[in-house]
Amino acid sequence: GIRLRENGITDFVILERAAAVGGTWRDNTYPGCACDVPSHLYSFSFAPNPLWSRSFSRQPEIRAYLEDVADRHALRRHLRFETEVTEARWDAAHAHWRLATTRGSLTADILVSATGPLADPALPDLPGLAAFPGEVFHSARWNHDYDLTGKRVAVVGTGASAIQIVPEIQPGVGRLILFQRTPAWVLPRRDRRVTGAEHRLFRSVPAAQKLARFGIYAARESSVGAFVKRPALLKATQRLAYRNLAKHIADPELRARLTPRYVMGCKRILLSNDYYPALTAPNVTVASGLAEVRGSTLIARDGTEHEVDAIILATGFHTIDMPIADRVHGIGGITLAESWQGDMRALRGTNVAGFPNLCLVIGPNTGLGHTSMVHIIESQLNYITDYVNTLGRLGVAALDPRPDAQKRWCDEIEHRMGPTVWNTGGCASWYLNAAGRNPTLWPASTIRFRRETRRVDVAEYHRIAVPIPASVSA
Repeated sequence: GIRLRENGITDFVILERAAAVGGTWRDNTYPGCACDVPSHLYSFSFAPNPLWSRSFSRQPEIRAYLEDVADRHALRRHLRFETEVTEARWDAAHAHWRLATTRGSLTADILVSATGPLADPALPDLPGLAAFPGEVFHSARWNHDYDLTGKRVAVVGTGASAIQIVPEIQPGVGRLILFQRTPAWVLPRRDRRVTGAEHRLFRSVPAAQKLARFGIYAARESSVGAFVKRPALLKATQRLAYRNLAKHIADPELRARLTPRYVMGCKRILLSNDYYPALTAPNVTVASGLAEVRGSTLIARDGTEHEVDAIILATGFHTIDMPIADRVHGIGGITLAESWQGDMRALRGTNVAGFPNLCLVIGPNTGLGHTSMVHIIESQLNYITDYVNTLGRLGVAALDPRPDAQKRWCDEIEHRMGPTVWNTGGCASWYLNAAGRNPTLWPASTIRFRRETRRVDVAEYHRIAVPIPASVSA
């Protein structure tokens, strides 16, 4: 919305199914929720916040920042809350999109899907889970009305949410059983309070904050080669992670259970100072993956049984199937999900052949394993605003990606993905789909992505002319 207004485009609406802005930082309110990207980098370059309280911000502060951005840039007039898109259908006769929402219908020349990959919780298909007599909720749908004090609590999953939740709830619960399918590599979290002197400097000298942001960006970006070309370089950092593990976990059996058997970076690298210490507490048990639920008894894959009162599902999100894809119908009425058939693909991560004037924010192969997604998002915003301006410059109603152009782009990504740690590191991650292909991550630097999305190449698209109005007889 901000970028459109900067380009003089004001005839747009932002449809939000929830009652407020904030996305994943609105929905995730679990204890300890925070970002694992430094604050100065995890914010829009065009909307800096000189008053971040910590080097790694926590959920309430990030959500407040996003609310403030919406206010500062006068976006409220364009927002329609509690308006969920139930169907979007391309109308070829009129060369525009017809949308059905929970608050009525509308048409749009261009449809931008910014639903995000961390929006819809993924719930495990476990035998007996539906019949569990206690409390069950996903980490992104935290039940603040349920008191965990003294309860026997199961946490399912060991990803970025779980390692924040476990240390927060461990002191108060009666018993905590962590069901771990695969251990994660964990590095110390270099978090600290931002000083008042820094706040004053960033407010009075904005260039100082830009310099701090660039320093963080450069440090993160310098690691991309290890992820995408030479994963062996990650083994040095892997040794640091193992020393971090050994420092906190004295019990050799527990340490062995918490030691990953894959190359660092194959799954998301996690940051925490209190996760390992929490796992050594006498009220904590680390079990293998959860296999079955029988009443209030949870059965681990190793056959051990655990009686619990509540289950917290830290099991991630629908990242490789994009739920909105079932609702978007392109040329001929085919849905985006039917077009993809379980294997997401898009031209430059933004447009899909057969779906004219549909733009995706954080589309296929735009995710990152080493730095802030905000950089990718801003690159796509550059591309989408140029896309809108290109339609006007060409005098056409729509652009539809050429299948051969989309294939060339995806083939190049597939080629680059070959030597990456995500393909060679020896793990099964949420980055991969059922076919074993990685439709999630960008296998190069963010610098390259920005270069590749700076301008629309009209040769990669079919042009769809403005429809000629039907003549009206007297």
